Amino acid sequence: MKRILVAVSAALFASGTAFAQSSVVVTPDSSDTVAVPGDVRTYVTEQEVPSATYDGDVVVGAELPSSVEVHTIPSNNDYAYTIINKKRVIVNPHTHKIIEIVK
Repeated sequence: MKRILVAVSAALFASGTAFAQSSVVVTPDSSDTVAVPGDVRTYVTEQEVPSATYDGDVVVGAELPSSVEVHTIPSNNDYAYTIINKKRVIVNPHTHKIIEIVK
């Protein structure tokens, strides 16, 4: 009986992670988490915009200067994106803070 329970638990855990549609990002300067929907990430990876040059570190939680152009996501006003130093990033459109670096 114990083996069956372990097998069922493992199967449920594996299937839950396989079908996840969003990721949770913990910013380094706070305990706030942001769940980025999968459709936002997909949209960002499909867009072609020029890469901007930025002297700072491209890390989650960094606030980009207002001189860096961010592009809104038509289906979701809570997120924007840009490419910085050839890294595709999702940002908060109001604060310009990096929410996620898309791999």
